[in-house]
Amino acid sequence: MVDRDRLARERDGKARQRVEDAGRGWLRLVASPRPVRVIQRRMIRDSAKAGHIVVACGGGGIPIIRKDNDDYEGIEAVIDKDITSSLLASEIGSDLLVILTDVPHVYANYRKPDQRALGAVTIEEIETLQEEGHFAAGSMGPKVEGIISFLRAGGKRALITDPASLGDALDGKAGTHFVGKI
Repeated sequence: MVDRDRLARERDGKARQRVEDAGRGWLRLVASPRPVRVIQRRMIRDSAKAGHIVVACGGGGIPIIRKDNDDYEGIEAVIDKDITSSLLASEIGSDLLVILTDVPHVYANYRKPDQRALGAVTIEEIETLQEEGHFAAGSMGPKVEGIISFLRAGGKRALITDPASLGDALDGKAGTHFVGKI
């Protein structure tokens, strides 16, 4: 569920804008409010507790608002999948948040000559790298932001890797691992 008042402020008075997407076509710009709750969180939690592997919040889900009559209504917006996954993991009391992406590690100085893969990092270390601007807003930025939010909300550990490395990463042999404190 999203903050209806914030969404209204973001939409009021703005014409529908379109932008080119790096040579891949055109995108219509819409509001991207921060998620405040995952409505199906209890069902997802119960499924995980029953031993099922749960994949949730890909694409961020469908943003909704609660109307005055308590019905829900879908809205024209985009919810970030990584921030939503972080929120869900916190809401259901998950010990581990895994975010899959297209690279096996989080990198400092990504695609630069001094690029380096991050193995295990503390929340303090990743926040410092974030403040230094290592993580692009449309790329690793929301993933790192989601990890930090999850750990700050009490999550024990988190992991970012690619699908091919997931097995090794769960065994501690690949990926970037995050912990609140060491």
